[in-house]
Amino acid sequence: MPSVEKISIALPPKMVAAMRQAIHSGEYASSSEVVRDALRDWSLKRTLRQQSIKELRRLWRQAIVDPAPGLAAEDVLDHLERKYQPRAKSGTASR
Repeated sequence: MPSVEKISIALPPKMVAAMRQAIHSGEYASSSEVVRDALRDWSLKRTLRQQSIKELRRLWRQAIVDPAPGLAAEDVLDHLERKYQPRAKSGTASR
């Protein structure tokens, strides 16, 4: 690593225990390696989230200028109710 900067972080005991277990098991060589891996994952998720927002904004702008008529709210709600009612009844609505 060409250049590093030391920082101090505070973590809840459960996270510290999980980190130490990952190091003890040989999954990671050090706590710094765990944190770097976590930050890489965070950075990737953040980038994907930003891309999703950008795409949503593009689609929103496209929908605003689209001259085609939209769907009636009642039709959309009826469709969603038909789609999710069986799941709600079976207890799998959160999937």
